[in-house]
Amino acid sequence: MLKQYQWKRIPIRLLLFVFALNIIGIAVIGSAQASVQDKQIFGMGLGIFVMLVVALFDYSFILRFHWLIYAAGIVLLLLVRFFGDHSLGATRWFEIGSFRFQPSEVVKICVILFFAWYFNKFQEKINDWRVIIGSGVLIFLPWFLIMDQPDLSTSIVVALIFLSLLFVAGLSYKIIGGVLAVVIPAAVIFLYLVLQPGQEILEDYQLKRILAWLDPEKYTDNAQQQQNAIMAIGSGQLFGKGLNNQGTFSVKNGNWIPEPQTDFIFAIVGEELGFIGTVTVILLLLLIVLECIIIGRKAKDLSGKLICGGVAAYIGFQAFINLCVVTGLMPNTGLTLPFVSYGLTSLVSLYISIGLVINVALQPKKYRMGDHYP
Repeated sequence: MLKQYQWKRIPIRLLLFVFALNIIGIAVIGSAQASVQDKQIFGMGLGIFVMLVVALFDYSFILRFHWLIYAAGIVLLLLVRFFGDHSLGATRWFEIGSFRFQPSEVVKICVILFFAWYFNKFQEKINDWRVIIGSGVLIFLPWFLIMDQPDLSTSIVVALIFLSLLFVAGLSYKIIGGVLAVVIPAAVIFLYLVLQPGQEILEDYQLKRILAWLDPEKYTDNAQQQQNAIMAIGSGQLFGKGLNNQGTFSVKNGNWIPEPQTDFIFAIVGEELGFIGTVTVILLLLLIVLECIIIGRKAKDLSGKLICGGVAAYIGFQAFINLCVVTGLMPNTGLTLPFVSYGLTSLVSLYISIGLVINVALQPKKYRMGDHYP
């Protein structure tokens, strides 16, 4: 299985970017909530181990179990639906001792792997409506189970991953344009409907987040977390106030952001590492996404390209949404910042995805006489 691997093609840059970002995250988590820093360090160690294991199994072999992978994702979501822990109006986790396991994070990888097989199988018929509708039916079940937890933010990311895979697979621009012509007006109508009195489309807390985003002065209680995050980022100025600055007046030390080590960790980055720190984090995220895309372009087949494209979409869209939330450009969604926020399931899942990209990188396209090199 390992004979076809070209070990000199290990993506060193990608690994350096991931490790650098994760180490920054661990340092900032230790400042935001010192009691969970050791768990995040453990998560990084476990993630690296799992990443190496995944990198050593040919992804073509892994994709042979496509239906098992799909079924495993559905079973995990059903288990959390009926036996998960209910907290803050949602059922998204299993409590395992002092650790929380969130199945929807693993399902993102299941979606990438399953549709890497599916779209590769039907690559010659990707613009056939039967293939498109079939893929839509297959993505609907995991998407619905995540949406029903309820977890609107993760369901949005899963949908964006799926759409990205369709694009990478070669979906016609005419179809893409037609879909956008329907989706954009539908989104406007959806926003109009959820703002009507007595609406039953969104949960109450989800509606309050949208209202707080649209009118923070009127819905002060719900907008306070975002407003405090923006203030924290601005107060860091160029170089920040420094990590573990317990004696300094700050948003973090005033406990004005609940659980800052999770969704709003970027606010702590801005406050304690300043503009330099925030730009560094954003740049590392961008470089990781670009490395995944570059590796995908050199993949030996469409499945490898889809895996890399899916991982790039996973990290890129989740990071983009998180950064928009923390800076007040989008309503609060509850998504973590990849490799930076605290969360073991999220961190290990991200390392699994990087392991898949490394796997693709180690098996480059075999060029024949007359082919053009990229």
